[in-house]
Parts: sequence; C-alpha cells; structure tokens
Amino acid sequence: MKTFELHESGVRSYCRSFPVVFKQARGAELITREGKHYIDFLAGAGTLNYGHNHPVLKQALLDYITADGITHGLDMYSEAKENFLSTFDRLILKPRNMDYVMQFTGPTGTNAVEAALKLARKVTGRNNIISFTNGFHGCSIGALAATGNKHHRGAAGVPLTDVSRMPYANYFGDKVNTIAMMDKLLTDPSSGVDKPAAVIVEVVQGEGGLNAASAEWVRKLEKLCRKHEMLLIIDDIQAGCGRTGSFFSFEEMGIKPDMITLSKSLSGYGLPFAMVLLRKELDQWKPGEHNGTFRGNNHAFVTAAAAIEHFWSNDEFANSVKAKGKRIADGMNKIVRRYGPDSLFVKGRGMMIGISCPDGDTAAAICRHAFENGLVIETSGAHSEVVKCLCPLIISEEQIDKAMSILDKAFAAVMSDQDTNQAAS
Repeated sequence: MKTFELHESGVRSYCRSFPVVFKQARGAELITREGKHYIDFLAGAGTLNYGHNHPVLKQALLDYITADGITHGLDMYSEAKENFLSTFDRLILKPRNMDYVMQFTGPTGTNAVEAALKLARKVTGRNNIISFTNGFHGCSIGALAATGNKHHRGAAGVPLTDVSRMPYANYFGDKVNTIAMMDKLLTDPSSGVDKPAAVIVEVVQGEGGLNAASAEWVRKLEKLCRKHEMLLIIDDIQAGCGRTGSFFSFEEMGIKPDMITLSKSLSGYGLPFAMVLLRKELDQWKPGEHNGTFRGNNHAFVTAAAAIEHFWSNDEFANSVKAKGKRIADGMNKIVRRYGPDSLFVKGRGMMIGISCPDGDTAAAICRHAFENGLVIETSGAHSEVVKCLCPLIISEEQIDKAMSILDKAFAAVMSDQDTNQAAS
C-alpha cells in the first residue's frame, strides 16, 4: 500500500474500505495479487452490470482493437458509433416506443447531467431546476448543485445556485403528499420558488440510500411537470441498464421523460461512456455548442453494442434479473427477521437493494466484517446507514447464496456485539 499512500491524492475513498491490491476480475469476482477471491457486491458502483470481463464483450473489443479500429475521433462519424446508434435504436428504443435522439457527452455521468440541465435551461429560457432530497447527480458544479449530499456539496468552494430542493417520495412518510406540496409551491406566486426549467429525479436513489419512488408518485410528478411546463429529466445513471429488472428503471410506470441520462453500465465493460436521450424537438443545440474532447468512446461503442445484442434481444436476461433480485431480497429479509426485525429493514428495487441499519457505524462495521470474509460491499444513505447490494446482474445463484451467508454472519457478529455492549452498559 506504500506506493499508493506516497503518490496518490488523499481524495481516494473506496480503497480505504477495501485495503488490498486487486489484480484480476472475472464475472462477479475480484481477485487480489495474492490470489484471494472476493464476491463483488459493489461492481464499480453499478458500472459492471454485466460483470467483469464478460467474454462476449471482451472478444468484441479485442477483435476491434486487433483490426486497428479507431480509438478516438472526437464526434466524427465512425463505424463503431454507427453500429451502436442502430443497435440501441433497434433493441432498446423501438421496442419501447421511445422516440429520442442520442447526445454523447463527456464520458461520465456528471457530464450527462450537466448537458441535460444546460439544454433544459437553453430550451425553456429559465434558470431554476427542481431536484430532490437525498438525490445524487454528480460532483461537477452544475450537477453538484442538484445533489443533496452535504459531504460532496461542501467541497464546491462556490455557491451552488439555481436549484430548488423538494421532498422526495415518502420523505415525510407515506401520509404526506409531496407532489401536492410541490404543486402548491409552484402555483403560489409568493412561494419564492422560481418557475423551473426542469425537474431531475432518480426513480431509485442510489447514493441517497436506495429510496424507491412508487409508480403512482412518478406518474404524478410527470403530470406536475406538464402542468407547470417543466421538462422531466430522469437520471438513470445508476438505476438503468437493467439494474431494476428492466433496461430503464421507469419502464413499467407509463411515463415519457423529456430527457434521460445514462452512464455507468452503458458501455457494459467498465469503459467510460455517457449519453443523454432527448426528445427530438428539444435538440436545439447549435453545432459544437456543448462539446468536449471525449464525446463518445469508440471502444465503449463496441462493447455497449455487444452488450445490447447479447443481453437485450429478448426478455430472458430481464427475467433473470427479477428472479435474482427476489432471491437477494428473500435472503436479506431473513437477515432482518433474525437480527433486527425492529431496527433493520430492506430497501430498494430489483438488484439495487440493501438493508437499512440503525446508524452508519453499524453499517460500516457490517461491511468490514463481510470484507474480511470475502465480500466487497459498501454503504449508502444520508448517514451511510444502508448496506447496499450492487452486484453484477450476471452473478450466479450459488454466488448470491454464498454472499448472503457472509452477510448473515456479519450481521450476526455486529448486532450481537451491540447487544452485548448495551447489556454491559
């Protein structure tokens, strides 16, 4: 570890939770240079939905590189881009009756969010954006302004403006109608809320603690946007690409967003790649008005197209994600019943799921114990109180069961220690 501590910035974070040197990775496993295997319940924070080094994606990339396929080309035309555009349209957009154009932004999720917010402001002529409590949209200034997390916002160094924060679904419990609250604020000319250009929302809040909005709430939010002439931006960067059991997290909710931001698992192989889907009439950019050196990664175009062809040509993969999500949920509910029916509960949807603990210290201790026994898993939430599963969607049932066994033992050890300490005091 000395080399990293000596030469790398102290901003590094995940390595502090997992202080080993990884050398290889396959499927749902990470392997250290000493040869120790870990089941990966982090998957690049949701970037590796199809696992590490999937053989179909790897071969497509190797073939492309061997043939001297273009690596970098700004936003010029390339065969790799052409194939991705047609494949995504044929297998993702058309079957869902979605009529969008694709904008390739800089290669990260926050780049996609910045582009979407900037375009919303350009199209509507308004400055304000509505975002939600516990939302996370990135760490560049525009996206950070829409992010709720105090820890990340504190590093901005400048005022984070032109965003009105609204309560997410069930933020005040299931008895409070947060959509009606928003409607009142937007209707009242003395509320102090400037008429927004857009609303940006995660259907399942990943970093915010696996808070999942109901279909009813999301549909009401869309109606609110139409009523007040606000654009609806769905941030599907972590919840998309199959994580909840359908390619988009909102598919079964019957809504039509104005824009959708995608990144993380879009390339399928862990390669940087981000995109904004937008309604054609919103495509009001002038040529080069929003640009960047790395708009569209040709290697990522190759692996993304291969992933879509391999996993999304029929419903088999989506159905397997739903079945595995249920298997994980059943395992987590057993843990809750055993060790904390009054203090623990399961949150999330599909394979974006976790266990909420009484506090962040408890969740961190559980993750440490799990790591010592071969499971890489992290926390999320306002107080880092949720033990969060983001395993590859291709994980086997045997690996799920092994991971649940490790997690069970971690909860047993930590919750038992807490009971002992409470009894002693």
